[in-house]
Amino acid sequence: MTQPSNELRQTIDCGFNFKNSYLNLPDLFYTKLAPVAVSSPDMVVFNEAMANSMDLNFQQLNQNEQAMLFSGNSLPKGAEPFAQAYAGHQFGHFTMLGDGRAHILGEHIMSDGKRVDVQLKGSGTTPYSRRGDGRAAIGPMLREYIISEAMHHLGIPTTRSLAVVTTGEDIIRETYLPGAILTRVASSHIRVGTFELVAAKQDKQLLKELLDYTVNRHMPEIKGESNIVLSFLKAILDRQADLIVNWMRVGFIHGVMNTDNM
Repeated sequence: MTQPSNELRQTIDCGFNFKNSYLNLPDLFYTKLAPVAVSSPDMVVFNEAMANSMDLNFQQLNQNEQAMLFSGNSLPKGAEPFAQAYAGHQFGHFTMLGDGRAHILGEHIMSDGKRVDVQLKGSGTTPYSRRGDGRAAIGPMLREYIISEAMHHLGIPTTRSLAVVTTGEDIIRETYLPGAILTRVASSHIRVGTFELVAAKQDKQLLKELLDYTVNRHMPEIKGESNIVLSFLKAILDRQADLIVNWMRVGFIHGVMNTDNM
């Protein structure tokens, strides 16, 4: 299916307040492009409590309009969709990677000033797809929805899930499966692998730009430290150790904990 450009897509105003600071970084870090449109999106589950906590209002939208929005066929007002580039150590090997089936719509600012990424997962191919189809099946998307919400309510830092829609299209895995798209919300999608991408380029100026951006966004409290780089590294190590302890205490197992997933 030929996808409409951002300009040709219907835009919907439902309370999103996008301020897309990540796009101020050099374009090595992302590619701007719209989600690939699907044939017949349909709502499966919508996290109304989370939408309310994000100051969003979908009451004026009927179910079909919601499905169009959460599939990427329509875009929320202010969205500037893009796919992120990053690298990673996968099973012991370094690989250049990126969002092969996801599009970030933008950074939503809530009334308390908190900034979160809003991402569609399973939303079509990108320049980073590496021969993948860019899609996702309904089972894994519902599983992520359920597990991420469970982890959140157990007090464990996690991505959140706002909605799941089916696409009206089958995808091929070992067999034909119904396609689906998850709307994921996270404090950001900056990864260990984002830093590995810059390290592979051996560009210290780019590395400094990414470090400064990440510290300003996530750890402004360390900006006064005598060695910000070491303070940043220590904070990341401490947070990841705490996170994994929390996983272990509830019996959660991360299936592929490569650096592109952390």
